[in-house]
Amino acid sequence: MNKIINISNQEGQLVVTSRQIAEDFEKDHRVVVRAIENKAESLTEQNCSVEKLFIPTTYIHNGNEYKEYLLTRDGFTFIVMGFTGAKADTWKLKYIEAFNKMEKAIKEQQVPKLSKELQAIFMIDGKQQELEQEITVVKDEVKDLKDNLPLLGVDCDEITSLIKKICTKVTGYQTPAYKDKSLRGRVYSDIYGQVKREFQVKSYKAIKRSQIDLAKEIIRSYKAPKVLLDEIIQVNNQVDFEEVI
Repeated sequence: MNKIINISNQEGQLVVTSRQIAEDFEKDHRVVVRAIENKAESLTEQNCSVEKLFIPTTYIHNGNEYKEYLLTRDGFTFIVMGFTGAKADTWKLKYIEAFNKMEKAIKEQQVPKLSKELQAIFMIDGKQQELEQEITVVKDEVKDLKDNLPLLGVDCDEITSLIKKICTKVTGYQTPAYKDKSLRGRVYSDIYGQVKREFQVKSYKAIKRSQIDLAKEIIRSYKAPKVLLDEIIQVNNQVDFEEVI
């Protein structure tokens, strides 16, 4: 909640991006864009001008161009009016404060004989906001990169080792079912199959590195299907009549 709200001056209008609103109010950006477009359509039907509320623009992410909007203070008010809850109210107050501060700063910039020291402060503040925006973009790109990293060799080894451990737990260590390579192999295959089904991949190696903890939890929670469990119990309960005789 201590994050700096970036209000920028767009051709004399104070604006905030729809992406920042989506992030701060914890909304999907597509939902915010849809709300803006629905509101713009509604106001247009009422012969109201929307140019001073929502300014269409785009942004680049991972080499692709996406739609976003710049919202003026009034446009922002229209959109967040429907956001409810204590957290949303806190953010509304922060945005109001940010708009007020920016408006005050602009008025002070327009005062004649502005001191060089104050001019320097405003310049530094503007550069800082630009730098913070660039840092945010870099952080987003790094996060996307980390989320999409493939499994490393050591990750694959950990998954394989855990599957063997769970298979041993299901069949019972050194039990007849454990020693039955065919039965043990089917348990292995079913655990691997469970992982692939959960992530909808053809190989467990296609899981992203950011998903490895979830994959391990799925493996630890594995329950053998009834038909396989019944066979394990039956094999383990078999009596070696030759030893009895």
